[in-house]
Amino acid sequence: MQPSRIWSEIDLQNEGKVTGYLRVPISTHASAYGWIPVPIASIKNGSGPRILLIAGSHGDEWEGQLLLIKLIQSLQVQDIQGHLIILPGANAPAVEAGQRVSPFDDGNLNRSFPGDPNGTPTMMIAHFIETVLLPGCDLVCDFHSGGSSLEYLPSTVIVAPKSGSQLRKSVDLIRLFGLPVGFATDASTGGDRSLTGACDRLGSIPCLSTELGGGGTASRNLLRAAEVGLARVLHHLGVLNTAPKERHSCSTQLLYRVRPNDFVYSPAKGLFEPFATLGDNVTDGQAAGRVHFTEEPWRKPVTVHFGVGGVVLCRRFLARANLGDCLFNVGRKWAPD
Repeated sequence: MQPSRIWSEIDLQNEGKVTGYLRVPISTHASAYGWIPVPIASIKNGSGPRILLIAGSHGDEWEGQLLLIKLIQSLQVQDIQGHLIILPGANAPAVEAGQRVSPFDDGNLNRSFPGDPNGTPTMMIAHFIETVLLPGCDLVCDFHSGGSSLEYLPSTVIVAPKSGSQLRKSVDLIRLFGLPVGFATDASTGGDRSLTGACDRLGSIPCLSTELGGGGTASRNLLRAAEVGLARVLHHLGVLNTAPKERHSCSTQLLYRVRPNDFVYSPAKGLFEPFATLGDNVTDGQAAGRVHFTEEPWRKPVTVHFGVGGVVLCRRFLARANLGDCLFNVGRKWAPD
């Protein structure tokens, strides 16, 4: 495979705590021989698990970015055993712009794997992650939220492994993380172009993701719950030397989500009036809401319905909706064991 054109300021093999940038080459009108800085931290202390922590694949998902920024500042070499690699803002141009995709190439990093070393900036970042950072990892944690347009129940997420033993280990990590909901999917919404797809190509590296709220903001309580949950997972795997002081008191509800019937989409452009909210239990065919028409306020609104019953996992945060926008998605009760 062709090597990456991205140059790292830090040597990932070195012991200790080092921080710096990945330099993504770019040539624009304003900067003929420039590079895009992607922040990276490496904390390595002897032998032990290699864990990759990623946030900011979508630039407007702030909760995971805050989580990993704080982790870089707080962790010291003596706090861990093994190797932590941390990308707090993986799609750095999108993070800087405060939008889901990169302003350089409209690139959605979590739809860009396996990437291309000679491609656009987003493709180059995806290729670097898959070919340089992922190999040899024992776990990847990928922190997401609903971003600007969606809001999720606080959830940990997995793509359900086919192996029974792998599935049990993944469910154990969901419960250990301890958010109110843990859900599984048949496949990532990005398919084999997602980070999960990259993990599968490299020999089924376990990938634990999250959906930490959304709506373009960050909740103090949820951020703290994620900090404690990640610490529990890292301590369980033998990477973090000290367990968090907070006790694990949350009972995680397990759900399963599959497309397409678990998703409700807008049938028209207009203002969406929801009939359900996060965490509601809904039934097959139940009315989900109505789309009203601002340009023709005398026109009868269109009612939309849930395709299947279950628990409302996600809702559109913005009232304005276009044809094809996701309004809700639903998870059904799941008993993997």
